[in-house]
Amino acid sequence: MNPIHTVILSIIEGITEFLPVSSTGHLILASKVLGIEPTEFTKSFDIFIQLGAIMAVISLYMKRIFQNPKLIRSIAIAFIPTGILGLAFYKIIKLYLLDNDIIVVTALIGVGTLLILLEKYWSTHPLKKEKSLASLSVKELLLIGVAQSCSMIPGVSRSAASIVGGMVMGLSRKNAVEFSFLLAVPTMAAATGLDLVQSAHQFTPHEIGLLAIGFIVSWITAFIVIKAFIRFVERQTFIPFGIYRIIVAILYILSIEL
Repeated sequence: MNPIHTVILSIIEGITEFLPVSSTGHLILASKVLGIEPTEFTKSFDIFIQLGAIMAVISLYMKRIFQNPKLIRSIAIAFIPTGILGLAFYKIIKLYLLDNDIIVVTALIGVGTLLILLEKYWSTHPLKKEKSLASLSVKELLLIGVAQSCSMIPGVSRSAASIVGGMVMGLSRKNAVEFSFLLAVPTMAAATGLDLVQSAHQFTPHEIGLLAIGFIVSWITAFIVIKAFIRFVERQTFIPFGIYRIIVAILYILSIEL
């Protein structure tokens, strides 16, 4: 893995982390296309550069978070299922799932199809009354957290899972997207922190340099993408993302065959 690979993968992370397309899935497929051999470091790199994306959220939403104790409470409750399940399955995920392109392609197509079907359903069955984040019950917040936990499978997309969970619980598209951003902070911080505890002592000075580059590039990219995504969902549905996921999966399959 070299600095050019680092920049490419970090841009991909920054673009895809908060879109319902699966950043992990894209990183796995991109690494294979670039010819990067999977190692313990490359797996840790894919997890670590999420810190840059977290900083983008904190940069944009820090004031809102700290001025609203109820919002902090909602984030903490929704994080509980992911925290428990992530800790329980961390080793299995890293050993068997993080470089499995078959799982990624299957998840890209499956969730892409689900997004399209859900949007078709919501277009004919609109919510009678949209809920605010503050009005969600503990049970509803926990269910959003359970939905997000499905993203431990590479290719599902943490963003897609939590957004769908939020909309099923009655949030508007914009509110579900913003809550997905906020819920990413403890989720991704926990995942990165756990991996650093397990792996940081193994990093060489060269690898630490690559991590630093990845952190900065993913932060800048995610900052730009978050603002654009909010504007998009105020006017559009998630159908384009569903179609995109399916196309990416098909193109990857064809590239392997060719």
